[in-house]
Amino acid sequence: MAAQEQPVKSRVVKIDSEETWNFFITQARNQGSLVIVHFTAAWCIPSVAMKPVFESLALSFQDTTFLAVDVDDVKEVASKMEIKAMPSFVLMREGAQVEKLVGANPNEIRKRIDGFVNAFSS
Repeated sequence: MAAQEQPVKSRVVKIDSEETWNFFITQARNQGSLVIVHFTAAWCIPSVAMKPVFESLALSFQDTTFLAVDVDDVKEVASKMEIKAMPSFVLMREGAQVEKLVGANPNEIRKRIDGFVNAFSS
């Protein structure tokens, strides 16, 4: 019998409330961790298509916090971060937005996240 592959545990934290958002942003700021946020919506096909790409990036950048926010579930956070279209990717440092990328372009997202992480890693 072939050995079963263990499913890889996701490193992306699904944010389900404004309190959860505040907790992870504060924790990342206190730890000096960069944060990458995928603002998504279940009905948005490009957002859904970007989910595996985002999961893969989270595995590649172990020292960075990766969060996923469904804009319909956590409207307060989407509004506070001025999210107008999905998918949107927000790159944050010290609790503040450094860059925002809108659209489903896996190569561009990878390139920008790679540059962001490399620019700010110690």
